[in-house]
Amino acid sequence: MDDLRLLKVLREVALRGSFSAAAEALAYSQPAVSQQIARLEAQTGVKLLERQPKGIKLTPAGEALVRHTERILAQLADAQAELSEIATSARGRLRIASFATAAGTIVPMAVSEFRRLRPGVQVELHLLDPPQSIPALRRGDFDVVITEEGGFEADPDLSGLGVERLMDDVLYAALPADHPLATRRAIAIGDLVHDDFMLVGLKGTCQDSNIVLRACAQAGFEPTIAYVSDDYFAIQGLVASGMGVALVPGLALASTRDDVAVRPLRGRPPYRRIGAVFNGEAVGPLAVMLDCLRDAVQEYQRAAPMAAVAAA
Repeated sequence: MDDLRLLKVLREVALRGSFSAAAEALAYSQPAVSQQIARLEAQTGVKLLERQPKGIKLTPAGEALVRHTERILAQLADAQAELSEIATSARGRLRIASFATAAGTIVPMAVSEFRRLRPGVQVELHLLDPPQSIPALRRGDFDVVITEEGGFEADPDLSGLGVERLMDDVLYAALPADHPLATRRAIAIGDLVHDDFMLVGLKGTCQDSNIVLRACAQAGFEPTIAYVSDDYFAIQGLVASGMGVALVPGLALASTRDDVAVRPLRGRPPYRRIGAVFNGEAVGPLAVMLDCLRDAVQEYQRAAPMAAVAAA
C-alpha cells in the first residue's frame, strides 16, 4: 500500500458511489478504476468494496482505509500550504522600529535567528521611540515596532493593533561605586531621597522618566534632577563621576562600568512593559519574527547580567 494514487481512487469511488462516476471525476476509464481497486485490495489483503444493486458499498476495512486516507491527504495539503508559505515568505522585506535599549539587546538576537530561518528576507531596523513608531506603524511604514509602556496617560494608543507582550524590564539603582549605599545588597527608592538624579528624557515625553518620577512619588519625594540625557551609557558615566544616582532598566545595563554599583530595588521594583506591536494579522515573515522575539527574550533572561545582581 505504497501508492497514494490507489488511495485517491478508493476515496473517489467511496465519494461517488460507483466506478463509472469515479472514473469520470478522475478522467480514467472505468476498467482502469476497477484494476486499481483490485491492486489496492491485493496489497492490503482485505476486501474493500462490495457491489450492490444500487452501487458500491464500503466494507468495514474500506471505511477504515478511506478514513485514514482523508487524514493523509489533509496532512499533505497542510504540508503543501506551509511549503508554499515558506517559499512566498522566503523573499521580501521586514521593517522593524525599536527604541534604543531593545535595539541593542533582544532585537539583534531575534534578527539573527530570523535571518537563519528566512535568509532571503531583507530586514530593516530603525531606531524610534513609541511616540513616533506607533503612528508610523499605523501609516504602514513598519511591519512591527518594539514598544515600552509604563502605564501612564502618555503611553501610546495601541487600540486596534496586535500586541505581543514580551517582558517586564525591571529598573535597578545605579550608584557611584563609593556611594554609602553601594555596599548594600538591595536598596529602597526612599533611601535615595537626598541624592540628585540622572534622568533619561523629559517629564511627560519619555516613558522611562515617567516611571522613575512615579516611583519616587510613591516613595514620598520628588527627585532633584541634576542631568537629563537620552543616552544610558552617558548617564552611567555621570553616575560614576559622582554627579548623582539613576534608576536604570535592565536592558540598558547589558554593558556596565566597574565604577558604577548596580543594586536591585526592594519590594516590587518599577518596570516598563516591553511589547511587539503590529497592524493586521501576524502571518508570514511577521509571524516568524514574533516567534524569534519571544525566543530572544527567553535567551536574554537566562543570560542577563542583571540576574546575577538580583541574586547577589
